[in-house]
Amino acid sequence: MRIGYPCVNESLPCTSTSTFRLASYSEERLVQAVSNNLACLQNILEYNVAHGLLFFRMGSGLVPFGSHPINTFPWQTHFAAELRALGDYIKAHNLRVSFHPDQFVVLNSPDPGIVERSIQELVYQGSLLDLMGLDSTMKLQIHAGGLYGDMESALARWIATYHRLPDAVKARLVVENDDRLYSLRNCLRLHEAVGVPILFDNLHHECLNHGEPMAEALRMAFATWHPTRDGVPMMDYSAQSVGERKGKHTASLDEGLFREFLTHLHGHDADIMLEIKDKEASAHRACAIMHDIGLLVRAASPTVSS
Repeated sequence: MRIGYPCVNESLPCTSTSTFRLASYSEERLVQAVSNNLACLQNILEYNVAHGLLFFRMGSGLVPFGSHPINTFPWQTHFAAELRALGDYIKAHNLRVSFHPDQFVVLNSPDPGIVERSIQELVYQGSLLDLMGLDSTMKLQIHAGGLYGDMESALARWIATYHRLPDAVKARLVVENDDRLYSLRNCLRLHEAVGVPILFDNLHHECLNHGEPMAEALRMAFATWHPTRDGVPMMDYSAQSVGERKGKHTASLDEGLFREFLTHLHGHDADIMLEIKDKEASAHRACAIMHDIGLLVRAASPTVSS
């Protein structure tokens, strides 16, 4: 198992998602922002390796306006060496990375323009992973989308859009159960239709379910992952913030609740992304707990040529 956190490392004085306003777009600004973002991402990955945090969700804004028509700069070739070096580092140290495209990515929207922009965003983010030379176990995580008053039609539109995706995107796409509209059971229908793996979110399942116990829900979701094509199942972990709206994440890891959750895994392997506000601070504590009970994967030692 690996433990991870999303997008931002609060211990480091940089961000890997620096951007600027669309109105001030220029190729010079773009090159500077991408250079800074990739350098910071390298720093974050090195920090993670040093601390045994081997799962990281990269920010969608590595390349500002990466899927926007205004961005015609050939960043793919300009930054080819830097992206390949990042991928080599990830592979050498047994890291796993992913993206979670923004909420505007909605494959089942009745608006064709939203669907087209969603596809282009997935192509952009998938291309970053491709340019890093990473395999299909590095995923693009999305929600199923909206209901628009009719679950059956919404599911049908999602499936129809999925069939339009490039194969390189299909190979990386996973769908997450949410806390209001698409339960694990609903996501299983998408898996049954097209084979998309389900990235399980435990708090969302607690908020929206059909009576499946946590251990059974985990088993059902993990069974949708192909062991070689998809790799070890990925999941999101968080806990309900007391006194807040239903589904709001805690600010920090509740170690007792996390230990209790791990008992539901029953020997299943999983890479766990912490959806918790204090990022790597909680990840360190979760890592220590998993080390104590013998569940943690360690960083690989890179091969040294003699």
